Amino acid sequence: MMTVCLLGASGSIGFQTIDVMLKNPLDFQLLGFSVGQRTRKISRIIKLFPSVKAISIKNKERLSYYQKRYPEITFFSGDEGLINVVRESGAKMVVNALVGFVGLRPTIYALENDKIVCLSNKESLVVGGEIIVNLLKKGKGKLYPIDSEHVAIAKCLTIDSRNVDQILITASGGAFRNLSREQLKDVTPEQALLHPNWKMGKKITIDSATMVNKAFEIIEAHYLFGFKGDKISPIINLDSHVHSLVRYNDGSLRMEVGKPDMRKPIKYALYQGLIPFQTVVVSDISQIKKYPLSPFDKNRFPIIDAAYRVIEEKGTLGAVFNASNEEAVYAFLNREIPFLKIEEIVNRCLDEHQNVKKPTYEILEEVDLSTRLKVRQIIKEESY
Repeated sequence: MMTVCLLGASGSIGFQTIDVMLKNPLDFQLLGFSVGQRTRKISRIIKLFPSVKAISIKNKERLSYYQKRYPEITFFSGDEGLINVVRESGAKMVVNALVGFVGLRPTIYALENDKIVCLSNKESLVVGGEIIVNLLKKGKGKLYPIDSEHVAIAKCLTIDSRNVDQILITASGGAFRNLSREQLKDVTPEQALLHPNWKMGKKITIDSATMVNKAFEIIEAHYLFGFKGDKISPIINLDSHVHSLVRYNDGSLRMEVGKPDMRKPIKYALYQGLIPFQTVVVSDISQIKKYPLSPFDKNRFPIIDAAYRVIEEKGTLGAVFNASNEEAVYAFLNREIPFLKIEEIVNRCLDEHQNVKKPTYEILEEVDLSTRLKVRQIIKEESY
C-alpha cells in the first residue's frame, strides 16, 4: 500500500485525487494533507481517511482550535506547515496539488528526501525546473506529472521515444478562443471563467484564457522530457479529446484520446505509470478527422513566446513569468486591470528583469517577491 501526503486537498485536483484514492482503498493510505484556508473540508477528509496523522492549514490563529478538536492529529500552519506536514506524515508519496509559487519548496523538499512526487503544481517546474532536474539527475526521488497533456506525452514516449520530430501540446483555446484581439479589450472575469471543456480553479481558468497555461506546459514539457524548445509546440484541439501528441520523423503521430477527465492522469501518476493504457497511431495528421486539430495562432495568443524565452534563458526568468502573471491574474479577477493588461504586464516584467543564472531557491524566492511588488506598483502608477 502506498502512503500519501496530499498538498492542496481542498482544490479541484486535490478533490479528484481523493476520489481516485477512495475508489482504490487497498492501494493508497492518506497520512497527511493541507487545505489552506478551506478548513471546513478537514472533518470530511478525516472521516474518509481515519489514517491521517498530520494536517497543514493556512492561518496560525486557527491552530489551537483544530489541535484541541483533533488531539490525535498534529497540525501545522503557513508555508512552513507544508514542509512539516510532508515530514511528519512520513508518507512515501507526495501529491502536490498546490497553486502558485508556494508549491515549489515542498516539491524540492520531497525530492531531497527521496519521496515520489505526483506533480500538479505547474509553478514548481516553471520557476524551479533547473533545481528539480538536478535533483532527479542525482537520483533524488521520483517525479510524475499530473497534467493531462504531460501524462499523454509520457504514455506516448513510453511506447516509442525514438526519432521524435515534435511534441505537440493540445490547447482548447480557452473561454475566448472565438474572439479577436480587438474583442478581448472589454471581456469580464465572469466571461473568462466560463471554460468550454474543463472545470478548474479560477486562476488556472484565466491562464487558459490568456494561454499562459499552455506556455507553462511547454516549459514543463522541456524539463520533464528533456526536449529543446523548438521541439515543443502547441496545437488547437477544440473539444480537448486529444490530450497531446508525439510526431515522429516519418510524419506519423501517436496520441492519447479520451474525454476531458482529470481522474485519468491523476490515477496514472498515483500508480507511477504502472497501469494499462492505450494510445492511437495515425500515419498523417489528416487522418485525425473525429477530433480535428488546427494550427496555433501566435498572433492571437502572443504570450506563448514567453515560454520559449524562459526555456532559452532559464535562470530567474521563470520566476518573473510566474509571479508577474499570478499578480496580474488576481488583479484582473479583482477588476483592477483589463484582460489584455495581463500579458502586457508579464512582458514588461520579463523585459526589465536582470536574469540570474543557476539560482538557488532563496534567490528565486527573492525574485518572486520583488516581481510581485513591481506588478502592484505598475498597477498603482498606471491606474488602469
